[in-house]
Amino acid sequence: MTFDKIVLESNLVRLEPLTREHRQGLCEAIRDGELWNLQVTLVPHPDNIDAFIDKALDLYATGDGITFVTIDNQSNKIVGSSRFMKADFSHKKVEIGYTFLAKSAQRTRTNTQAKLLMLSYAFDELHFNRVEFLTDYLNKKSRDAILNLGAKQEGILCNHMIMPDGRVRDSVLFSIINGSWPGIKMYLTNKLK
Repeated sequence: MTFDKIVLESNLVRLEPLTREHRQGLCEAIRDGELWNLQVTLVPHPDNIDAFIDKALDLYATGDGITFVTIDNQSNKIVGSSRFMKADFSHKKVEIGYTFLAKSAQRTRTNTQAKLLMLSYAFDELHFNRVEFLTDYLNKKSRDAILNLGAKQEGILCNHMIMPDGRVRDSVLFSIINGSWPGIKMYLTNKLK
């Protein structure tokens, strides 16, 4: 089973499956804040965006997930990206990751709305049991954002991966499960009013 190439949309944001046509807009979003310089996340440099897009399209082709560009509906500009990844349809679980937002879109309702769309699709349409999030232990901003979605921290994966600069990263694992989803959906919906 694979993900359908669908557009997820609300009044604030639109999530479109990533294509090569999104290249320029995605580069502009990454340049807004020089996101590739963040040491606690994996955002491609604009010079490497073609490899990022190729990898995303390969992951879709193998059924691993689908990458979206995040578009601000008011400006119609790409402001970031997020990905369903490590999909396991037999166990009804998926991870949301590779999320990044242009600096101008950070600390707005954009990420909350995008995650509400993705979580609604995962739980209400695909009937998944579990959605996971992983982030760098040192990325407090990301950890706080995930907790603000209503996810629960499950643990820390020590020496989980090696970052591009050679640092050995500890990753924090969070999840939202289907039994908690109705309350979290209500919380996020009210938060966006």
